[in-house]
Amino acid sequence: MMRANAGLYSSAHVDKAISMTEPLDMIIIGAGLSGIGAACRYVTAFPKGRYTVLEARDAIGGTWDLFRYPGIRSDSDMLTLGYDFRPWPGVKTLASGPAIRDYVRETAAEYGVDQNIEFGSRVIGTNFSTDTDLWTIDVEDVKSGDVRQIVTRFILSCAGYYRYDKPYDPEFAGREDFRGEIIHPQFWPDDFDHTGKRIAIIGSGATAVTLVPELAKTAQHVVQVQRTPSYVASMPSEDPIMKVTSKIMPESWSFAFNRWKNRMLAGSVYRRAKANPERARRNIRKRAVKALGKDYPVDVHFNPPYDPWDQRLCIVPDGDLFDAVKEGRASIVTGHIERFDVNGIIMKDGTRVDADVIVTATGLSVNVGTNYAVRIDGQAQDYSQKFTYRGVMTTDIPNRVDVYGYTNASWTLRADLTSRWCVRVLEHMKATGMTRVTPVPPSDGTRFPASDFQAGYFQRVMHLMPSQGCDLPWRNIQNYKHDCETLLKGPIGDEGLTFSRLEQSALEAAE
Repeated sequence: MMRANAGLYSSAHVDKAISMTEPLDMIIIGAGLSGIGAACRYVTAFPKGRYTVLEARDAIGGTWDLFRYPGIRSDSDMLTLGYDFRPWPGVKTLASGPAIRDYVRETAAEYGVDQNIEFGSRVIGTNFSTDTDLWTIDVEDVKSGDVRQIVTRFILSCAGYYRYDKPYDPEFAGREDFRGEIIHPQFWPDDFDHTGKRIAIIGSGATAVTLVPELAKTAQHVVQVQRTPSYVASMPSEDPIMKVTSKIMPESWSFAFNRWKNRMLAGSVYRRAKANPERARRNIRKRAVKALGKDYPVDVHFNPPYDPWDQRLCIVPDGDLFDAVKEGRASIVTGHIERFDVNGIIMKDGTRVDADVIVTATGLSVNVGTNYAVRIDGQAQDYSQKFTYRGVMTTDIPNRVDVYGYTNASWTLRADLTSRWCVRVLEHMKATGMTRVTPVPPSDGTRFPASDFQAGYFQRVMHLMPSQGCDLPWRNIQNYKHDCETLLKGPIGDEGLTFSRLEQSALEAAE
């Protein structure tokens, strides 16, 4: 039976005195989709483990609690975005933000991990001691500003890849001249009423293509202003195959089959697009023409200069964006912005976009490793000089796993594999008496970019991120089947990973 959500927003039940005076076994940073999933994996493997989850905000949910803009929803199918150990209910392919938030909270309650969350606790610094093989974490109380320290043997960071407090919001000339309201989706006002208003949305990513059809339901008109088009593809809002299998199969069989089916389909689409990008481009264009009509300028507004899957495809449920444009409730302007003025936006080609409201759906500010200092024996670590180890650890950083999702599939698929691999490492260390695990750099030192993902928010910080090496295990190849084999079934130790233990006297001193 699912437990009640007692303590969901309060950290009063966490014994801070213990966490401050004795080393914990594990600190999990972040109580979003990844953090709650990681905590569930940890408590299942180590029911007596001493751990806590540090969450800077005052609620469970991460992205799905932070973003409150109209129409907020997933852009990945829920059977793979949800947890495999707690199946997503129903046949919805894409789900609303509130529904996902409730799902994460209910999972936390069911596994009891909501009882070990310290809300309003922001990590502002970490230091690993090679004398004790322990991390000391500086934690700021968000409300009071007080700082305390927590000591732990291991860190599992699930803080995501972007900053919650600082979106990417570029300066536009004349911004101060605009007499209407300017909103960034990351800070959507609770009381905003868009009914009957003329709205300009700057951006071409998942947020923009979600906002346009949703706001167009009651706005006077919505204009999407984009510098560069994105590939946009329609997906049924309900899974037609699952609607059938859910009636003829046991629930667990239907879930397993359709989750496998969705993984295979997504992987196949990605591989075919990378192998033959021109064919993929033609297929996406053909569907856009079919949705919008042959007279619509698809090549102006829906034909990017880059290949499919150099950036993520934008998925729209039941073609809602295409419908809004075709019905005249929304329109698209493609080009460079010259400036804002009193009445709206002026493009470099002279086109005017008059608006009462401008929404800057301009993207995210990516965390580079972390947005706080990571030190070893007091020495700050420069992530740009390091390598990624299988995309789960960073070379020379001991006893710390960083959870990130896929750029070419559902985030949770990769995040969950990382948490499960972390559990395998901890089980190995417990069985062998090891106290430290550290990835080491490749011997040849050859560097490759952290990712071939071309999204602007990645490219802006790529030079600051850990590099990939020539070969495994210093590469992250973004392939679920491969990752299952290496992270879940492969040997724990390899040339890129070293284990060590403190002498007994040092262990006793550390206690």
